[in-house]
Amino acid sequence: MAVVTGNPIISPSLLTNRVTQFGLRSEVSGAKVVPGRAIGSGGKGKGKVRVVVKAAVQIGGLEQLKKAKEGLGFDTVSEGELREKGFLGMRKTKLVCTIGPACCSLEDLEKLALGGMNVARLNMCHNTRDWHLDVIKKIKKLNEEKGFCVSIMIDTEGSQIQLLDHGAPSSVKVEKLEGYPPFTVQASYDGFSEGIEVGEVLVIDGGMASFEVIEKAGNDLCCRCTDSSLFLPRAKFSFWRDGKLVARNSELPTLSKKDWADIEFGVSEGVDFIALSFVNDADSVRQLKNYLYMRSSRSTRVLAKIESLESLQKLEEIIEACDGIMVARGDLGVEIPYEQIPTVQEEITRVCRELNKPVIVASQLLESMVEYPTPTRAEVADVSEAVRQYADALMLSGESAIGPYGQKALSVLQMASSRMELWSREENRQSILHQRPLGESLPDRIAEQICNCAVEMANNLGVDAIFVYTKHGQMATLLSRNRPYPPIFAFTSDKGTRMALNLQWGVIPVLVDLRDDEMEANITMTMELIKRKGMLKPGDVVMVVSDLASTHINYSAFQSIQVKTVV
Repeated sequence: MAVVTGNPIISPSLLTNRVTQFGLRSEVSGAKVVPGRAIGSGGKGKGKVRVVVKAAVQIGGLEQLKKAKEGLGFDTVSEGELREKGFLGMRKTKLVCTIGPACCSLEDLEKLALGGMNVARLNMCHNTRDWHLDVIKKIKKLNEEKGFCVSIMIDTEGSQIQLLDHGAPSSVKVEKLEGYPPFTVQASYDGFSEGIEVGEVLVIDGGMASFEVIEKAGNDLCCRCTDSSLFLPRAKFSFWRDGKLVARNSELPTLSKKDWADIEFGVSEGVDFIALSFVNDADSVRQLKNYLYMRSSRSTRVLAKIESLESLQKLEEIIEACDGIMVARGDLGVEIPYEQIPTVQEEITRVCRELNKPVIVASQLLESMVEYPTPTRAEVADVSEAVRQYADALMLSGESAIGPYGQKALSVLQMASSRMELWSREENRQSILHQRPLGESLPDRIAEQICNCAVEMANNLGVDAIFVYTKHGQMATLLSRNRPYPPIFAFTSDKGTRMALNLQWGVIPVLVDLRDDEMEANITMTMELIKRKGMLKPGDVVMVVSDLASTHINYSAFQSIQVKTVV
């Protein structure tokens, strides 16, 4: 990390109050292989697989409900949205909000949760660990007492070689003023100025502010402002020469000592996601996942941030190794020409969906709302394009963390994504999605094909919802990968699975006590409980899929797709 000192161009009077699969198991136990006769084979074909589709089964009555627990972990916000808009009106794109000084009170967090926040992101670059702990406790309190289902993500700082700090607690305004002396970038490690030449441009946060290097003073750099803008604390920076990025080779690892301390903090506090900064290959992802495995923290999912040229060059291996991706467009736009960002974003989103990993589109979605109460029309178009590309989630950064209009920004994301999802359904865009085969074992391939067929059937039959009963969530993600028209209700008895599925497109995770060996009882119980809440009504049609393995019948059971009509 470098530190800015002696900077009269940054006036104290200009200080502002603003600052900025899945760890799910890789195997799929959802499909049951049945040795014996193939259907319609006339007794021939031993060893082939049978898959049963049960259709038009009527349900009703309360007899099996007597054994059920009254509790149903249904998210308060999803429940309200279902009552108001119906099944097909439910928003499928998930929303991530960065928590900062502007929205860290219990009241503000509750408003964000009510506004549709699915995941709360804590940027470990900013604020103290005690501050982060306080926010985590508040979110968990809201989940427990108010019935929300907000997952928690920590975002690591990454190697300090890319950070620049001006020393103030919040953002400052830097201006290009003639006659003012230069400021000094003071290095905090040896070799900082190595390879940097006078005349090169120091770019802050992907272009938020720019400075020209006018003198080298030992290991420090004297710079002059060339482009005025906001300068955030602990900002990321890069050097440019003749319009091209200057490569900064460093022996520093992806995960610094501070990162490991932050990760340990996150694991001890039970966070749901850890986002790794400056991931250039799959090794750091595997290293962290091995650490989480040794810590018996398998419910914590690892996301890799794509924000460098190196990460693009090894994109597929990184996606395969991690549990999800964040497209950090701001930093990525520093390393590649900005005109390539739209196509790169679409490519990353497509590959993530095909490989069944959730993808978050982040950075500068509604950047103007850091200062203004309404977005530009171009920003709304940008948000809509990410939704059209079927990104799993959209993320607010400074808009919610330091801006005074965070709740309005969240509302813009919600309205824009809902409208674009409706358009995509009306245009039947789901039918053009390409599916890459994923499964290697026979049960995995069967489960994958069942989910593909289930979504096609659900769309063609016009069912109201898809119910999936799952332990580790894999069947739910395979359904989500197909981007079905009806919402996917994922019933699970595993809390970690519930919080992880909170990032998956179109999935509403529901925590409920399930029994592996009583599938029909599970279906009857959950449907009756939802019916009693007034969210299912007679005539509603539901498709049912499950990956729960019955213990006493092992692999001699059928994997089924059931279509049930509520009576």
